[in-house]
Amino acid sequence: MDQPAGFHDPNHPTHVCLLDKALYGLKQSPRAWYMKLSSFLLSWGFFNRATDSSMFTYHHSTTTLVLLVYVDDIILTGSNSSVLNSLLTSLHIEFGIKDLGKLHYFLDDIILTDNNSFALNSLLTTQHTEFAIKDLGLHLNQYNYIQYLLHRVEMLDAKPFHTPMSSPTALSASSGTPLADGSTYRSLVGALQYCTMTHHDIAFVVNHVCQYMHSPTDTLWQAVKRTLRYLKGTPHFGLSLQPCSDYNLLCYTDVDWASCPNDRQSTSAYCVFLGTNLVSWSSSKQKVVSHSSMEFEFRALATGLTELSWLEFLLHDLKMHSNAPHIFLCDNISATYLTVNLVLHSRTNHVDIDFHFIRERVTYKSLIVRHTPTEEKLADCLTKALPYTHFLQLRSKLTVLSRPMSLSRNDKG
Repeated sequence: MDQPAGFHDPNHPTHVCLLDKALYGLKQSPRAWYMKLSSFLLSWGFFNRATDSSMFTYHHSTTTLVLLVYVDDIILTGSNSSVLNSLLTSLHIEFGIKDLGKLHYFLDDIILTDNNSFALNSLLTTQHTEFAIKDLGLHLNQYNYIQYLLHRVEMLDAKPFHTPMSSPTALSASSGTPLADGSTYRSLVGALQYCTMTHHDIAFVVNHVCQYMHSPTDTLWQAVKRTLRYLKGTPHFGLSLQPCSDYNLLCYTDVDWASCPNDRQSTSAYCVFLGTNLVSWSSSKQKVVSHSSMEFEFRALATGLTELSWLEFLLHDLKMHSNAPHIFLCDNISATYLTVNLVLHSRTNHVDIDFHFIRERVTYKSLIVRHTPTEEKLADCLTKALPYTHFLQLRSKLTVLSRPMSLSRNDKG
């Protein structure tokens, strides 16, 4: 360690300053860093849209650059390699950052790319989610992170299960004996939430066990361990993404009516596809008790439409336009009819706001709501525990696929 310039003590040339507080840990430092970085990118010609404050886009003639920042971890991709290199040089001069080349790791994900399908560069990346080449696309999984979780609870040699949750299962706050120390339960459930980034087939059970963080029981702990056993058997499974020129959005919604035994609130879910790629999903409990199947399905449509609207703005910022109306698929005929029916009656008075929100989009023909058979609901595994065969069918349709075995686990690209 050396004294900073101007702070040398001639009487004590070998002395250094005593550190009282690290600037890196100050509450103001993340915002100060973001303001410094964003001001530089804006001066370079980037735009920072309201849809995502962590995304910066650059559009000039035929050149498009997209930069994503997470604190000091940055991903950069673009259509012009010379402009990319120019930006990397400017970033290095301004901040002294390091270009790590092709994207291999980012935020606990390992990333392998195909040169013919994606041009990606990374700066200051951390190591861990896993992307592998699959038919000129990307495959995201969290093998290393899953192994870390299994090692943490000494389950590396545990027997794997085929499904993340047994069917039928009704967990409640009163099921089982309260744990003497719930810290491990809370910590592990929080870690499993991160796994849903690529393992969305466990989204339902993770959402379920998260509802009892305040009073975990041994029965709930067994449900968490079963989920880990499922991950033990599917560590290479993850989200598969393929190159696609279809910018239309397709949303599946589903609800399990009054499924919570504690408050009888319904569990709703949606999954949104951009072309053939799954880009957004959710499994959560509705905040109110629904009086009818039509009502809870209609509320699920409103929740899905909120996410779809945000994705529309995001695609617009990326210059990915589509004039075709987006499609919603649900299995409730009454909710489908209600989106185009001009009559309000006693069953819909209390959902009036959501009603107008959806009907307006249908009226302007920017949204189409269609009925789909119950057996074809892709969001079904996000609302309830399913039998093994049905679960496997929906898992593959949700693009949760195994990593290609031709790639070694130690292949870092």
